[in-house]
Amino acid sequence: MRTFLRSLTPEQQVSLLFVLLFGVLLLATVGGVLLSLRERHHPDPDTGGRTLRLQDVQALLRSSWLMALVFWIGWAAGDGVAIVLFGLVSFFVLREFISLSPTRRGDHRSLLLAFFVVLPVQYGLVWTRHFDLFTVFVPVYVFLAIPVVSALANDPQRFLERNAKLQWGIMVCVYGLSHVPALLLLEFPRFAGRMAFLVFFLVAVVQTSMLVQHLVARRLSDPVAPAVSESFHWASWLAGLAAGGLLGGLLAGITPFNPLPALAMALVACAAGSLGHLVMKAIKRDRGVTHWGQAGRSITGAAGLLDRVDALCFAAPVFFHSVRWTFDL
Repeated sequence: MRTFLRSLTPEQQVSLLFVLLFGVLLLATVGGVLLSLRERHHPDPDTGGRTLRLQDVQALLRSSWLMALVFWIGWAAGDGVAIVLFGLVSFFVLREFISLSPTRRGDHRSLLLAFFVVLPVQYGLVWTRHFDLFTVFVPVYVFLAIPVVSALANDPQRFLERNAKLQWGIMVCVYGLSHVPALLLLEFPRFAGRMAFLVFFLVAVVQTSMLVQHLVARRLSDPVAPAVSESFHWASWLAGLAAGGLLGGLLAGITPFNPLPALAMALVACAAGSLGHLVMKAIKRDRGVTHWGQAGRSITGAAGLLDRVDALCFAAPVFFHSVRWTFDL
């Protein structure tokens, strides 16, 4: 098998990756449809919880198809299209974040700045590979500019809270997510044309960690922060890290890393993603919601998209800079 893979060109290797990915999603979708039909034809009054879990799985599959298509179209059409597509995803998740937070008339200028200046400039810096400026543009320049624009709107009521909310939304939804397409532009020696594998590596280990953490947490009691999350226990968190790290070591062959560095990078990404997911849950509790897209529908039209990518928004920048600094890229 290894000989066969090495005989393929980088483009053929990435194509095979997407064939396998879409095949797994297709099998999972067929399985979900069959389970749904079974529930519909054999109703049971005691299966309400099962039905809700099935709906959650179907929502996860829909968002997984969406993200897989974004990855595939971006790879097939080139790095520029991939950056534009992720910019659109950032636009939707930022709008989803802002839509569930109260705003005032004095915030309109800041919102326009965030959506139509900050977001395109951040992704433009990715496109032009100005990684040094890309790293500090949001946490330095934007974080200083947003309060100035808000102050000029002459509305001091809840000024600090309103600006902190917008800054945090930009940090997660724009700054964090923009590091995913930035991975495609890193230049590893002898790995040209295969950077899509690095994005796949990041997504696979983070999602595996989150899934294992959630499954293990079902068998545990006394969560660490029950008012924030009932699925966060130290034991389940460590189990998720172990699963993600192990998968990272096994996937070392499709990355520019050796097994031990791959394991270390996977652990870094999984830790950042899982803790970031906990932070986003705390924000949702503060806003009084359980999902960014309520009842399978959100104001943005992208049902609960932020729920599906919140861990990635935290993991991507930590992973990107860890890789860049460790391998001096």
